[in-house]
Amino acid sequence: MANRLVGLPERNGNCMTIRILLVDDHPVVRHGLKTLLEGRSGWEVIGEASDGAEALEKAKDLNPDVMVLDITMPKMNGLEACRLLRRQAPQLEILFVTQHDSPQMMREALDAGARGYVVKSNAARDLLAAVEAVSQHRVFTALNGRDAAGLR
Repeated sequence: MANRLVGLPERNGNCMTIRILLVDDHPVVRHGLKTLLEGRSGWEVIGEASDGAEALEKAKDLNPDVMVLDITMPKMNGLEACRLLRRQAPQLEILFVTQHDSPQMMREALDAGARGYVVKSNAARDLLAAVEAVSQHRVFTALNGRDAAGLR
């Protein structure tokens, strides 16, 4: 993929290939998210990581378009990883998928540099729309009991 422009999804026929890195410390959560994501034509989960430190390494090695990132993880939490990734890979779009159903935590995630925020309990409803939005550099946020909002 030497001809791939950094930060732009790759052309694959008539659709864009969106390369996704999953980061969560629970293998069963990664498996579920991967199943949802790979059901979408043109989307590819190119790697997985179980903590923020591993996420930094995988992002450097794999150059994903979108990272789906948890907040609470061992070694390095998702907020710290997000801040570091903004410097390491500014073209990378970050979507938090987390158990934290909190406007304050959502604000912290967006302030850290994330483009989106989805609560895990609503991932089946919101994940695909959120990845679509952030891959197009649009903000997407959704908390429990509140409608998903594709802002910008």
